[in-house]
Amino acid sequence: MVRGGPRLDHGRRQELGQSFQDGGRHYQQVRPGYPEESARWLVPPDAREALDAGAGTGKFTELLLDMGLAVTAVDPSADMLEQLRAHYPAATAVQATAEATGLPAAAFDVVSVAQAWHWCDALAASTELARVLRPHGTLGLIWNQLDTSVPWVHRLSRIMHAGDVYKADFRPVVGPEFRGLEGHVTHWQDRVSTTDLVELTKSRSYYLRAGETTRAKVLANLDWYLHDHLGHSLEEELELPYLTLTWRAFKA
Repeated sequence: MVRGGPRLDHGRRQELGQSFQDGGRHYQQVRPGYPEESARWLVPPDAREALDAGAGTGKFTELLLDMGLAVTAVDPSADMLEQLRAHYPAATAVQATAEATGLPAAAFDVVSVAQAWHWCDALAASTELARVLRPHGTLGLIWNQLDTSVPWVHRLSRIMHAGDVYKADFRPVVGPEFRGLEGHVTHWQDRVSTTDLVELTKSRSYYLRAGETTRAKVLANLDWYLHDHLGHSLEEELELPYLTLTWRAFKA
């Protein structure tokens, strides 16, 4: 269906992943949530307990809580979890990774990994998440991506270095512990101002790891594109098209 994030070697994945260790408040403020449809498609109707791995500030955790699930949220960043605890106190927050959760075996009906699987070692994470899932439990992998089939959004994504590239034959890698991998796409729009788009760019790993010269160039290009080329005014609200790609597989 679609590329679920950058293709990275282990060293580069760790380097970029470190960019999210801080800045949890900014991430919570500027990153979009997820459409309810994606969670409804993913979560089995009889599920009661969920693990949200790589939960960040709790963007997907919120949907799981709204569905009445008992949620444990895991993330390696203390800064991100601080925001999650503040906004979603009903969730149990644990500082850990998807590869080593430290949680009891067979404790969850469903495990979600939203906007984080490409930062994981997919095979090691598959083994660990299968361990904490009950028999026939569900693994869900979720990505928000800018809808680059829309021309102005495609150019925006290039300026932002967002890495959203549609590939019809993509399937995320999961370990042999899982079977029946299938995908679902939700089209939706997020209402944002041009200032929001600038802040969204600042939350991307490319920007966070860049030097000051590169950051200034990105922001100058973005300012020109939004305000000069497209002619939007400061604080004007736009409908930003997204795709949410949701994959599910079942514990073998």
